[in-house]
Amino acid sequence: MRKLFLMLFLAISTAVFAQKDKINFESGNFDFLKDQTEVNVQLKFDDAVYQEKNLTEAQYLEGRKADITNRKGEKVWQNWTYQWENFKTSEYLTYFFKGINSKLKKLNFKNDVKAKYTLIIDAKWIYAGWYGGMIGSQEAKLTSNLIFVETDNPSNVIMKLEADKIQGKKMNKDFAWEYGRIAAAYEVTGKKLGTEIKKALK
Repeated sequence: MRKLFLMLFLAISTAVFAQKDKINFESGNFDFLKDQTEVNVQLKFDDAVYQEKNLTEAQYLEGRKADITNRKGEKVWQNWTYQWENFKTSEYLTYFFKGINSKLKKLNFKNDVKAKYTLIIDAKWIYAGWYGGMIGSQEAKLTSNLIFVETDNPSNVIMKLEADKIQGKKMNKDFAWEYGRIAAAYEVTGKKLGTEIKKALK
């Protein structure tokens, strides 16, 4: 009975969170990158919502605090919040770079570089997935706007794409935690964008 319930839950979860898992082109093309060697990258979370209920970050964190402190204590929660901020400020970028730069030879995506163009990864919807050990798990999903702008004139948008419900993979040491699963979705987003750029510039 328990196994049947788990199978039913997984089936419902798959239906509810059916992903599109692709990059959609909204405006512009990749021609502006043909003579570039570096692109600067920034992350944004200003308008991001979380989970199936479209929670604000504050609402999401309130729920996680209650759950983690009740089950594992205040010390674990304090470490969790440290890692959450650490991943937002640096690790998501690291994973994104790992994904996109693995697909490109002559073009490097970095942060805090003086490049002609900047890519803004503007997170819109984040589903953190879940981890159940031997029972199973569900990967995180990320929807974001990928906006290329002139670094010195950010109001000049060169190209805009949407990464629609990109699903991460079980590929990192922090996968058991929400931030680790979300990081994997950033890595896959990078891989998919890198593949599109590679196809366009070959």
